Amino acid sequence: MEARMKSAANPDVITAIQHLMKAVHAGGVDPRLLELVHLRASQINGCSPCVYAGVQSAKKRGETEERLHNVVAWRETPFFSEEERAALELAEAATRIQDGAPGVTDEIWDAAARHFSEEQLSAITLEIALTNFFNRINRTIREQAGKTW
Repeated sequence: MEARMKSAANPDVITAIQHLMKAVHAGGVDPRLLELVHLRASQINGCSPCVYAGVQSAKKRGETEERLHNVVAWRETPFFSEEERAALELAEAATRIQDGAPGVTDEIWDAAARHFSEEQLSAITLEIALTNFFNRINRTIREQAGKTW
């Protein structure tokens, strides 16, 4: 499979994305947790370049191989804290909104709100949205894992 475009964004779009990423990282959430959220949403969407980049970035931030290999099955493993589980569940619910899926229920939101401040929830929600944004662009243009970033 070949990529359909060399780049999907003009410089103004890239600048806007950089501002959004800055806002995410200013939200007071552990960067490793943001990487886990990014990785889980990208796994759900089957976005190989984002899974690849997410794993590489998480490793640079000190994430372990054991945890990275188990994000896909986080419910069945002992490797994640309650806080991380709440964020991963939020990421899944916000990502899986197709075909009548319930999305983020009050129960899921309340579980996340027990662990995170509003500022942190805002950052996590924006991280999920940006990840889905990137996943959809990459799937549309057939971006290849490891080829660009």
